[in-house]
Amino acid sequence: MSARAKMTDSPAWRTAKPAVSVLIPFLRDDPAELLNLLDEEAASVDGAVEIVVLDDGTRDAALTARLAAQIKGMALPVRLITLPANEGRSVGRNRLASTARGGSLLFLDSDMRPDHRRFLRDWADLAAREDPAVAFGGFSLLQAPTDARFAVHRAMAAKSECVPWTERAKQPEKYVYTSNLLVRRDVFEAEAFDPGFTGWGWEDVEWAMRVSRRFRVVHLDNAATHMGLDTVAALAGKYEQSAPNFARMAQRHPAIVAAYPSYKAARLLKRLPALPRLRRLMRRGAETTWLPVGARAFSLRLYRAALYADAV
Repeated sequence: MSARAKMTDSPAWRTAKPAVSVLIPFLRDDPAELLNLLDEEAASVDGAVEIVVLDDGTRDAALTARLAAQIKGMALPVRLITLPANEGRSVGRNRLASTARGGSLLFLDSDMRPDHRRFLRDWADLAAREDPAVAFGGFSLLQAPTDARFAVHRAMAAKSECVPWTERAKQPEKYVYTSNLLVRRDVFEAEAFDPGFTGWGWEDVEWAMRVSRRFRVVHLDNAATHMGLDTVAALAGKYEQSAPNFARMAQRHPAIVAAYPSYKAARLLKRLPALPRLRRLMRRGAETTWLPVGARAFSLRLYRAALYADAV
């Protein structure tokens, strides 16, 4: 642990002996609401769950002060780690795991909201009963905002991410995201996140590809809502960041990635001589509000594939 990292603990932290550690990284988000919802389950999990929160370089003194005050009043064992500078998604999650004391690690993004009030208890019960190597609880959009500016992201997430557990189980390594993911400690120690992935995207999918070769990945229905829907412009910006990560994943797992529709589309688009101009048109189509949402979502998926064409 870096000497520069500041730590704030809840009263229950020092003596806790948890079985499950909930690991929540954030950057410029406010996890206060999620922490409140999780703390409502403190009595039902009876000491089996702790929370470790990582502020990955937000550098907001007012937010840190509010969270520190909140955590000192929580019933659950909680530790807040505040970093002075951003370390990145992979390094941050590895840091969270090194702080955790539970035998199972539940990775949960700060913009997630449990869809029911047995969320932690169900995870703790599963860990005690089956001790799975890797388990994914699923996404939903039940509580997500319905603003028109998020309509494209909502449509894309509903199609590709909010998949029933029975369907996810057919391709277990494909539907693994570190936003509601339980990992047994020995599994994580054997296969940590690759710190070579920087920026946004694909580090969790690449991790799942490695893990699924050695351990069983199970899927269940213990969903949480992804509240952090983005505008088209914000999502396009994330896709632009993710292209090098996609290329790194494709290089490491060519046989698996070759079957991905995004890879196939990227390879086809790569042949087009006017791709830079077409890419601008694709993004413009995705941002055109009078077009049907389905057409805008298709344009944005094409834009992502066109970005990846340069990387593969």
